[in-house]
Amino acid sequence: MKEKIEISLHDVLSLEKTPDQRVDGLFELMQVQGQSFYDEAVTQLEHALQAAQLARSSQASMEQITAALLHDIGHFLMNEHEAHDDFLSEDWEHETVGARQLEPFFGRAITDPIFLHVPAKRYLCTVEPDYFNGLSLASQRSFALQGGLMSDKEVARFESQPFHHTAVLLRRWDDGAKVRGLSVPGLEDYRVEVLSCLEH
Repeated sequence: MKEKIEISLHDVLSLEKTPDQRVDGLFELMQVQGQSFYDEAVTQLEHALQAAQLARSSQASMEQITAALLHDIGHFLMNEHEAHDDFLSEDWEHETVGARQLEPFFGRAITDPIFLHVPAKRYLCTVEPDYFNGLSLASQRSFALQGGLMSDKEVARFESQPFHHTAVLLRRWDDGAKVRGLSVPGLEDYRVEVLSCLEH
């Protein structure tokens, strides 16, 4: 893995700040860093907001909605789109970067599904043969870089994870959150959920 972290959440979510100030900083980071394109259809920020809206419309818990909003925070923290497409030919493991950066401030109900949402794609491609064909071109393209189909042992290991069901839900919201021009609520609409999930 080649980590290219440009921004650390340790400053943004400093414990010296009030909870509201910490959420202010997180949302400002997402607003500023989220303007690069996730794929040909939506920006990183639009993708995050669409995923959160899909979670909310599914009557998901506050933790699941927050995980959906923050699932790609690793992309926001890495300078991928200045990398001359290196990140398209080498897996930078944004899910690991994101989960690791969030761990000091959010519980496992948030960080585990984020860490597992890429393995969840591999899992679904393995157990649902038609799943791959429904992925976006960008997601299909990254599939091999991320490990391809799982072995039986990898499937069993994934299914043994406490939050694997949420990770699968998150993966499906992720897949659906790529609609050009879709109007969804903005970041401020998720302040209550994110505040409720801050642990430290």
